[in-house]
Amino acid sequence: MASPMIATVTLNPAIDVRYTLSQFQMGGVNRVSSIEKSAGGKGLNVTRVLSRLGQKVTCTGFLGGKSGEWIESELSHLKVHNSFVPIIGETRTCLAILSKEGQTEILETGPFIPSNELEIFDRTFSSILDTVDFVVVSGSLPEGVPTGFYSELSKKANQKGVRLLLDTSGPALAEGIAGKPFLIKPNKEEFARLIGKTFDSTDDMLRHAQAICHKGIHYVLLSLGEEGAILVSEKRVLRAKVPNVKAVNPVGSGDSMLAGFTYAYSHGFPIEEVLKWACACGMSNAIMEKTGEVNLLDIRRFVKEIDVVERIGGMENESYRLF
Repeated sequence: MASPMIATVTLNPAIDVRYTLSQFQMGGVNRVSSIEKSAGGKGLNVTRVLSRLGQKVTCTGFLGGKSGEWIESELSHLKVHNSFVPIIGETRTCLAILSKEGQTEILETGPFIPSNELEIFDRTFSSILDTVDFVVVSGSLPEGVPTGFYSELSKKANQKGVRLLLDTSGPALAEGIAGKPFLIKPNKEEFARLIGKTFDSTDDMLRHAQAICHKGIHYVLLSLGEEGAILVSEKRVLRAKVPNVKAVNPVGSGDSMLAGFTYAYSHGFPIEEVLKWACACGMSNAIMEKTGEVNLLDIRRFVKEIDVVERIGGMENESYRLF
């Protein structure tokens, strides 16, 4: 089997700056005990994790200004092919402040993307589709990009036989589903917003997830944080139960989960193992200091500790099979 080729799309990347301090005082002076900078945006987190797993990756999106140059320099340290489209605007910076009160995030909107830069991206994306088997599309849409843009990317990928995995939220997810991506990866809150209701039970959530699969999406990967994940397809429901770990920095764990899924699925692992790898990558990221970082030894250990059960029978008369 030839090694699979994977691309990632990050339309609205950022320099992610994480400040750690003992206590956050609103309206007061806050002194930072440590600072961490990384090439951020959900798609770049996926890129970094795939690279750590030994996967060759092509990454694309928009980069501009001095911030874009800094991200490009960071990408040069990874074994990735940089196909980002240069833009006139300045790539954004996003702040995360970690303290005993929790995490506070300050997110810039990002640059406006005019139509001529969108056209250049379209040509770049089409050429990338000729060289890859999977493409992971993650994150928010920059200003100037229509909310149906991810749907169009999915349609183009489907036309070329490329499986597109989509991780976004809000209107971009709602409209993106129309393009029939291979997989979507909402968390519980994002899925509730997508459906437009608060779920009464897990069964209720699963019914809606399978209804989406009946519309042509192969998988809905429901990320449940420290409770693991549920993978829903038209005919199967798999749930991963994960061991407790002491989270150091959970930011990027969802992106790491998606990277783990894509890596394992693209390498032909059984779907139960794919779900284990997805969760193991999310767990590995959570115990790391840096965002979008994993350790392969930890991942392999976590894979052995994760239980996957399959729901057998209907929602009202359920039983389970353990993997």
